[in-house]
Amino acid sequence: MTDRRSPHPLAPLTADEFTTVRNILETSGALRNSTRFSYAGLVEPPKAAVARYETDGVPVPRTARALLLDTATGDAEEVLVDLTGSIAARTPVTGEHGQVPVLAGEHDLVREIVAADEEWCAALRKRGIDDPAHVYLAALSAGRFDGDGGRRLVRVLAHHRPEPSTMVWAHPVDGLVAYVDLIAREVVDLVDTGAVPVPRESGDYDDPAVSGPARTSQRPIEITQPEGPSFTLDDGLLTWENWQVRLGFDMREGLVLHQLGFTDSGRLRPVVYRASVAEMVVPYGDPGPIRFWQNYFDTGEYQLGKLSNSLELGCDCLGDITYVDAIVADDEGRPVTLANAICIHEEDAGILWKHTDPANGSRQTRRQRRLVVSFFVTVGNYDYGFYWYLYLDGTIELECKATGIVFTAAYDERIAPYASQVSPGVAAPYHQHLFNVRLDMAVDGDVNAVEEVEVSRVPMGPSNPHGNAFTRSARRLTSESAAQRMAAPERGREWHIVNPSRRNRIGEHPGYALVPEGLPVLLADEGSSIHGRATFATKHLWVTRYAEGERYPAGELVNQSPPGQGLPAYTSGDRDLDGADLVVWHTFGLTHFPRAEDWPVMPVDRCGFTLKPSGFFDRNPTLDVPAPGGHCHAHGG
Repeated sequence: MTDRRSPHPLAPLTADEFTTVRNILETSGALRNSTRFSYAGLVEPPKAAVARYETDGVPVPRTARALLLDTATGDAEEVLVDLTGSIAARTPVTGEHGQVPVLAGEHDLVREIVAADEEWCAALRKRGIDDPAHVYLAALSAGRFDGDGGRRLVRVLAHHRPEPSTMVWAHPVDGLVAYVDLIAREVVDLVDTGAVPVPRESGDYDDPAVSGPARTSQRPIEITQPEGPSFTLDDGLLTWENWQVRLGFDMREGLVLHQLGFTDSGRLRPVVYRASVAEMVVPYGDPGPIRFWQNYFDTGEYQLGKLSNSLELGCDCLGDITYVDAIVADDEGRPVTLANAICIHEEDAGILWKHTDPANGSRQTRRQRRLVVSFFVTVGNYDYGFYWYLYLDGTIELECKATGIVFTAAYDERIAPYASQVSPGVAAPYHQHLFNVRLDMAVDGDVNAVEEVEVSRVPMGPSNPHGNAFTRSARRLTSESAAQRMAAPERGREWHIVNPSRRNRIGEHPGYALVPEGLPVLLADEGSSIHGRATFATKHLWVTRYAEGERYPAGELVNQSPPGQGLPAYTSGDRDLDGADLVVWHTFGLTHFPRAEDWPVMPVDRCGFTLKPSGFFDRNPTLDVPAPGGHCHAHGG
């Protein structure tokens, strides 16, 4: 039996464990007054160790990982901490490999540095802004370009904020960008292409003068479950209908799903060992001197989990809601509780199946339900929601919702080919939101393979004399180079993750089909810096053979990273995939040409993918779902 007094090996670090990590580092002399924590989290144990814990109760040592930055010297290191009381390893992080993620405190530091720079202040005065405190600064990840010289940099854009309550994005201070060295604490370059008028029209959507009077036409919608929800949550293990999943949380990735499985005929059958949004990148398309560098890796540079919202009933979540808190580390390494960071609820999802039979008079309808596990983050001007859906029929979906406020510039003839005018004089540059989900697959076990399945037209001929035939083709993707693929919506292309060592009752390998949306991938030129750093986003599909440490599609250190990290490096050995422990990486997203309707705040835009059982079950697994309220069910005679 397992010891319920200790955390499950996959459970996130507790507040006490974060404190223990800091204490061990402090006692060992690894912390100075100028040391800050860029990241801290659990080192997930090997799968075999987790299996031994769950079957035989064999204890699994808890290890934490911290990324530390000395803000006085710029020295950084990765430290592994054995929570029993010792440091397991210390590894320097050098600028050639990238920088540790952006610290929360560095945003405040930038305001101090820039306000003290006379050239910056003079540039503001040219634009009619006498007080540098009257601009809101966006300290943005710098990317990696020639001449950066290994510095820890951010690039800084400004928006006018005459009052603390001003919605600043309506008032871009354009033609001006500062390059700031966070360690030297100085502006190392200032690009000023000339003052342009700051747009004055208000973008304050809280102001009735902008929004108009609140409508009074909406009547209440009430969602109730008088007997409570149909799921249980016990020590991180979430069980609903036939589904079981262990919830995790990481300050980089946010919500993590572990050991996702479906009970079929009394047996829990694994589907996915670990699922997370492992990276997202937001590349902008304005090539001008002020914003050519705008490309944000919101997961690796800013850390989505750290930026999670505390969700509110009736606002973010509606119905009978169960919330889960998340714990992250602040810059000092101390635990911070993000209340209500994860929302869990179930909801009606329309018709599950229905048939009115003309032969025997049977009339039957079943309602679909889904379990929703979600979290929401704010990254500067944008907000993102991540919604994992589990359905009664074994389907899994991820829906990503993008909302918030588009990043703005001044609209003129130069930017016109690369931006929309969303308000008089206000431009919103074209950009993409590209997500990469990492799916450590375990379809009926660890031995899996991937097949590319698509429709195939049959030419008219002797075997198809009337020209009506069509069929499907399937080919096994047997190597990591062969498994770098693009979606093809016109061919209905899917990727089936199958277990080649098992067969269902009709002799086929049980599987799950990854159904892509097939929208555009990274549009930047192949010779661009962002293409080299975000190569993962140039393909809809990558498949790798599982390896410890291969966790992030753009690499371990993304902030100011060199090209070729992550998936290009992981797949360089072109490992065999035909019957192995496999990780599927799927890129999907939105290409955004902002509309007038996206201003001054953007309605939710959506993207995602579906994992659908394909031969995983011997028949429809929802035949036992009861009719709603005992009706919607009639037998003929």
